[in-house]
Amino acid sequence: MAKEIKSDEQLRKEYHTWLRLERGYSSNTIEGYEMDLDKLRAYAAEHGLDYVYLEFEKLQECIYALCKELRSEATQARLLAGIHSWYRFLLYKDYIEQDPSELLEGPKKSKHLPTVLSLDEINRMMAAIDLSSNEGHRNRAMMEMLYGSGLRVSELVGLQLSKIYLDEHYMLIEGKGSKQRLVPLSPVAEEWFGYWMQERSTWPLKPESKDIAFVNRYGRPMTRAMVFTIVRRLCAEAGITKTVSPHTLRHSFATHLLQNGADLRIIQQLLGHEDLATTEIYTHLDVADLRKAVLECHPANKS
Repeated sequence: MAKEIKSDEQLRKEYHTWLRLERGYSSNTIEGYEMDLDKLRAYAAEHGLDYVYLEFEKLQECIYALCKELRSEATQARLLAGIHSWYRFLLYKDYIEQDPSELLEGPKKSKHLPTVLSLDEINRMMAAIDLSSNEGHRNRAMMEMLYGSGLRVSELVGLQLSKIYLDEHYMLIEGKGSKQRLVPLSPVAEEWFGYWMQERSTWPLKPESKDIAFVNRYGRPMTRAMVFTIVRRLCAEAGITKTVSPHTLRHSFATHLLQNGADLRIIQQLLGHEDLATTEIYTHLDVADLRKAVLECHPANKS
C-alpha cells in the first residue's frame, strides 16, 4: 500500500535529498532535474492533473506536449531523464505502487562528432592571452589545465589548492557524481600555474575562496560562464571561427592524445568516463587521415 504524502513541499525536499545523497548527483544535475519536474508540475496543474499520480497515458500526453516546446533532442532526452528520476524516487519511497514512466520512450540523441581544435589553433589561442593584464597568468594557467589535463569546466572552477600536488605532478579531481580521479599535471601547466600562484598571492581573497585555485578580480571563485566568455574571446582574437566552448579544449585533449598513440582506456580514465563507449567518440578521423592511411598502407598504392 502506498504511503501518504504529507505535503508537496516536504516531498520536493525529500526528492532533493534523495538525488544528492542516495544518487550522488552533482548540483548541476539536481538543478536540471528539478527544473524538469517544475515543467511537469506546471503542465499537470494547468490541465487539472496531479503530477504525482499520473497514469501512463496522461504522462505520455504531458511529455509529448513538453517536448514539442524543446528544440534540441538532447534537451528533450534530459527532460525525460528527469521525469524518469522523479517516478523512480516515488516508487522507491513507496509513494506510488507502479512507475508510469517505465514504458516512456524519448528521442534518441544523434551522435555528433565533437568540435576539435588543431594544435596550431590551440597555440594561436594561447598566444592571444595578454600576459601583461591582471588576469593574464590566471587565464593561461586555466587554458593549460583545460587542454593539458582535459578538465571539465565545472571541475576547473571547483578545483581546490589542497587537491593539487605539485611535487607529485597530479591533481585529485572530483567529477560527475562526486567521483574522484587522479589527473596528471603537464610541465607546461605546472609552470603557468606557478606564475598564477605568485600573482594570486597579491589578490584580495574572500573567505570562501581561500582554497579555490582560480578566482576573479574580486577574490571570488570563478564561474563557468566567466570561463566560457574567456574562451570565446580568445578564439575570436586568435581568428578561430569554429563554435568553441571550454569543453572543446577537453575534446581536443582527448583527440590529440589518441592521434599520438595513447590507449583508449587510459584516455577514458583521464576523462573520468564511466563507460568506454563514451570515450570511443574520439576515435573519429577526418577524411584526410583516412585517405592518408589508404595511400600509405594499402599494397595497391605501394608500387
